[in-house]
Amino acid sequence: MLITILKDTGVITGVSGILAILLVIAERWLNNYGDCKINVNNKRELTVKGGSSLLNSLSEEQVFLPSACGGRGSCGACKCKVLDGGGPVLPTEKPFLNQAELADNVRLSCQVKVKSDVSIEIPESIFNIRQFSSVITEIIDYTYDIKGITFQLEPGETIDFQAGQYVQLISEPYAKVKQGVTRAYSISSKPDDVNAIQLIIRLVPEGICSTWAHTQLKVGDKARFTGPYGDFYLRDTDADILFVAGGSGKAPIKSMLEHLAVVGTKRKMTYFFGARTPKDLYLTEEMESFEKLFDDFAYEPVLSHAAPEDNWQGKTGFVMPFFKDAIRDPKNTEAYLCGSPGMIDAVTKSLTDLGVPKEKIYFDSFG
Repeated sequence: MLITILKDTGVITGVSGILAILLVIAERWLNNYGDCKINVNNKRELTVKGGSSLLNSLSEEQVFLPSACGGRGSCGACKCKVLDGGGPVLPTEKPFLNQAELADNVRLSCQVKVKSDVSIEIPESIFNIRQFSSVITEIIDYTYDIKGITFQLEPGETIDFQAGQYVQLISEPYAKVKQGVTRAYSISSKPDDVNAIQLIIRLVPEGICSTWAHTQLKVGDKARFTGPYGDFYLRDTDADILFVAGGSGKAPIKSMLEHLAVVGTKRKMTYFFGARTPKDLYLTEEMESFEKLFDDFAYEPVLSHAAPEDNWQGKTGFVMPFFKDAIRDPKNTEAYLCGSPGMIDAVTKSLTDLGVPKEKIYFDSFG
């Protein structure tokens, strides 16, 4: 009986092994789409190896579409028009596309697999986005989970960006992580510093890129990023400004304020920074220095979980109830927001309820 069982087990194991080999061969054969052509704006034709996503295929040809989530299909940032060859719209795309976009052939490039020749349309500004190599020259521990990291570009290289824009940092394999990922981080330094950028990076639990930045990067290490991306930038008007941010969302606001310190401004500005406890506050002295520099600027940190032993004398709770006292003319107010999707939604509703035009509310939401 035992011999029979062993023989049967051996047969099953052998058959399973053969099936596994056949599946690998079949997968390689079925997924071998050969060379495919990507027609871009009827101006450029790229030849790529089929089988990868449109987002990755373009990236390999140095055409960098924005992708805050690194191509995981969770941010909706990598939209482009796919005029031909993209296949049907997938269920993973539909939550990020409205009816007008669906009718206009807009797709998420990370969800479109290049299996044949493809024709697409992208903004011409995309061709100005580049990949940069850099060296880490400074790492500052702002809080227990937030670092400021400075990336010095290679000699002779410069980056041209607007205050508020972001880059996509490319991590390297480390520990058990076998391949790098890309994640979006707002630039926190001023645009006038064209030879280097600073990023403010919060450690996300189990976050591949943020863990790499916090635990692996050292001064002197090399790092790559692409950019600049985004239409979140300071508008050149005379309108009053309301800045609202939380956590590492301070990065683009810091860049905007440093830029305004260089060019000068007479605009009325209020900055509400939401945090949980005093240990989550950082760059406070720098923010308070702007109160002395600008004619009409107020920095207002608001703590949601201040404990009695903190002896916190400032504002508490949520930031929204304090807006009405800071806004003197809703129709002549611009709001610049950076934080979680939940914060963005709540703040936007509060501001529109107070009369701030929705088209004057600008934000980056990195969920």
